[in-house]
Amino acid sequence: MMAASVESLGAPSRPAAPVRTGRWGGHPTHLAQQRRWGALMLSPTLLILGLFTFVPIVLTFWISLHAWNMLTPITKMSWVGLSNYTNLFHDPTFRSSLLVTLVYVVIVVGITVPLSILVGMLLYFPRVRGKGVARTVLFTTYVIPTIAVAMVWGALYAPSYGPLAQMFHAVGLGQPTFLSSPSSALASLAAFNIWQMLGYYTVLVVAGLTQIPGDLYEAARVDGAGFVRQAMSITLPLLRRTTVFVVLIGVINAVQVFDPVYVLTQGGPITSTTVISYDIQRTAFTYGLAGEASAMAFSLLVLLVAVAVVILAFMRSR
Repeated sequence: MMAASVESLGAPSRPAAPVRTGRWGGHPTHLAQQRRWGALMLSPTLLILGLFTFVPIVLTFWISLHAWNMLTPITKMSWVGLSNYTNLFHDPTFRSSLLVTLVYVVIVVGITVPLSILVGMLLYFPRVRGKGVARTVLFTTYVIPTIAVAMVWGALYAPSYGPLAQMFHAVGLGQPTFLSSPSSALASLAAFNIWQMLGYYTVLVVAGLTQIPGDLYEAARVDGAGFVRQAMSITLPLLRRTTVFVVLIGVINAVQVFDPVYVLTQGGPITSTTVISYDIQRTAFTYGLAGEASAMAFSLLVLLVAVAVVILAFMRSR
């Protein structure tokens, strides 16, 4: 009775809470406009990505289902289905190139990633001058064109007049066989890749280290934790996302290696450096077997996607 009388007198009532609509609480009309503007802004990038990435992938898969000699018109292609893929498992050259690529990836990634983390920590934590210059010098090795760097490394590896050969002779180690021996050629190429990519991965690690709160290190120092303890308990666990990214980039870069192989070894000696990317190029442009080369390229793409999914799933489970 009293409540009714109060309402009849026009007493101010408590305003109702605003209704939140949409995913972030915005009005549906505004959200629709934002989506349309977002699609409009992304459309040029998506168009370029589709033209130069997805269309070639689809075309490569289509060619891999045919037998085609590149010396003949594309209209001369003949349908073979999945025969090019089944023949890959019976091709000893493809199996050998796949094994060489796997060994190369393990060597390069297994050395470059831990080394880039160590160098990144040494360039980030100590309070010394010149760290910016050191990062720039390291990153310069990645910016220089690979062909030019490979030619310089070819001169370094020269068995007679190269500086490394002269150093070996000076200390009495005899004649080095960097690129002329099947047992050392792949390791020599891996050393080149490690030198070239170390600076780029180090910059990525330093960028990841900047995202770790400094309060954690201050608390650790108060508790008496040293550099090694801080690295094991704070740095490495919180650097996991950056490490995963560096591993993925390292695997992709190592699998796609081509320039140093083409310039320095041509896949030799005795196919010891015939990686899968060089085998694809030789099958397509030397032998003219576009269907087989396209099947190899598409299989490599599927393999890379599978490796990326496995790595991401493993890190997510942890």
